[in-house]
Formats: sequence, C-alpha cells, structure tokens
Amino acid sequence: MESKPKIKIVDDAELRNEIVENTELLDQIELAKWAISVAEHILPYLEQEFPQDAKILNAIKINKLWQKDEATVHQVRQAGFKVHQVARQCKEETARTAARAVGQAIGVGHMRGHAMVATDYAIKTINLAFNNDLKKAREEREWQLRELYKYIQGGKFD
Repeated sequence: MESKPKIKIVDDAELRNEIVENTELLDQIELAKWAISVAEHILPYLEQEFPQDAKILNAIKINKLWQKDEATVHQVRQAGFKVHQVARQCKEETARTAARAVGQAIGVGHMRGHAMVATDYAIKTINLAFNNDLKKAREEREWQLRELYKYIQGGKFD
C-alpha cells in the first residue's frame, strides 16, 4: 500500500513504502514501541536545545505505561500535546522537527497513523541536519526498517 508523506521530505520512496507495508504486521502496542524507538533514535537532535527535558521524557514514559495498560489514551494524548509545546519553543528547525517526531510517536497510543508521520519527521530531521542528503535519509530509512523487523520478529520486548 503506497502512501505519501504529509510533510515535504527528501526520501527514498521505495524504502518508505516497504515500511508502510510492514507496519501493518504489527499490533498497535508493538507499533508504538517501534515508533518510540524511532523517536529515541533522533532524540539527540532535540537534546541539543532541550537536554533531558522533563516533558519529553515524561511523554515517552506515559506511552510506555500505556503499552502495559497502565495509562489511558487520554494521558497519552495530553503527553503528546506537551511534546508539541516543546516543539513550538525550539529555536532551531532541526530540534523542532525532532520534537515533532517524538510527539507523533507518542501519539501512536491514540492512533496508528501517527507512526508513519513520526518516521517522516525523523527523516525531515535528518534532511535538516545533513542538508537534504538523500544518502543520509536512505540510511535512516534502512535503520527504521531494520528496527521494524525486530518488532515483527518478536525480537524486542521491554
């Protein structure tokens, strides 16, 4: 199933579509785990402005609690909104985009579709950090796909 990103990015469309197809193999909890791992992978770009930010760390924690049925979807949504507040405070576009990736990953607890948007924001973060270098975007998509396969194969559980 082909889907188009909702944001403008320099990307490898084939790899993106392979990821889209494979996300269908995961239930929502495993999808959330994967999306959080994608967000944590680009978190260093946000931490340049907001190191160890309490709102960011708490949002990730709440999503992980939701995965264990210890937090509500409402709490996940509220945590995601707080991450987007951090994004609005970012001075650098790279940090802001990384925060958006985290916020979207948190949102997977509310809606599956946030997972691909999170990966697209991760790619946008890489685009900004590496001057739209397609090779770097491709490397990030390859990492995302390898990470996704870990969840599909059941090789990664918290």
